[in-house]
Amino acid sequence: HECRRCPSAGSAGRVVKCWCGGVRVRRIYRPLPLAPYLEPMIGFFNINKAAGMTSHDVVARMRRVVGRGVKVGHAGTLDPAATGVLPVAVGQATRLIEYLTDAQKGYRALVALGTTTTTDDAEGEVLEQRAVPPLDHATLEAVLQQFRGPIMQVPPMYSALHHQGQRLYDLARQGQHIELEPRPVTISRLDLLAWSPDTAHLALLVECSKGTYIRALARDIGAALGCGAHLAVLERTFVGSFTVDAAAPLETLQQAADLSPYLLPPDVVVSDWFPVTLSEGQARRVGNGNTVHLPNVAEARVRAYTADGRLLALLECPDPAALAAQWQPLKVLQ
Repeated sequence: HECRRCPSAGSAGRVVKCWCGGVRVRRIYRPLPLAPYLEPMIGFFNINKAAGMTSHDVVARMRRVVGRGVKVGHAGTLDPAATGVLPVAVGQATRLIEYLTDAQKGYRALVALGTTTTTDDAEGEVLEQRAVPPLDHATLEAVLQQFRGPIMQVPPMYSALHHQGQRLYDLARQGQHIELEPRPVTISRLDLLAWSPDTAHLALLVECSKGTYIRALARDIGAALGCGAHLAVLERTFVGSFTVDAAAPLETLQQAADLSPYLLPPDVVVSDWFPVTLSEGQARRVGNGNTVHLPNVAEARVRAYTADGRLLALLECPDPAALAAQWQPLKVLQ
């Protein structure tokens, strides 16, 4: 800070008048440096979400765990009542979430027969109760077979999907009912784990594609059995390579003095992509968003590393067999 008329200094941090004639003293501001991290935090946490929390709640708490200035996002929403795997990305790994949301997902579900609800799960109001007919293993298997493989599924009204710019659950809470179009999903595995006639509960193991609602699956199984049903309990057992056996409770991460044992590398979500190591010149080109030629690479999609083993980018080539094929950066992690 200095006087605009004479070379004398003013008072630190304040605008005051100078002795030379009342000219204001102007402070020259310079930004304070941020406290540097030892290394940028980037990767995924495999969190075992507890019941009663929304996926947004988990992200909000993880923001406090990793500290100011670190991006945080989750891959695949879990209903508040559901438990199990919730992958959470931090830092530049948030740009790779889209490659995980498309991954196969697994669930253990408990379906309560005889009762339908407004939300298709135990959180909603009871709509109707019916007697459950006598059921045996063969009858249940015949019904479950209808839901294996590619099917068309109508999403629940209480869902985060949009209709004319509004969330469906907002419209449902306003008392509106929208006729929803069925959407294609794939149930790659649907196993009957147990059937309890006394409680009218079905225990199911489900593996399915992106966009599948297990609540809707429970609802539709009940309709096919003629008695109605809702989802009573749900646990997500895996998302891609993230499994519930390896997941850590959120409380464990909140209390951990060192997060590094729980932080998975960002390339865990693209481990099936072909790996290549770039030269210094290639890494510079890719870092600037330019294409590169990769000799002796036949794969259309590759994960590119720097010489020191850091994941730099995801690259794609429309015709890798071409003589002068060029790989274009899809994502660049700086």
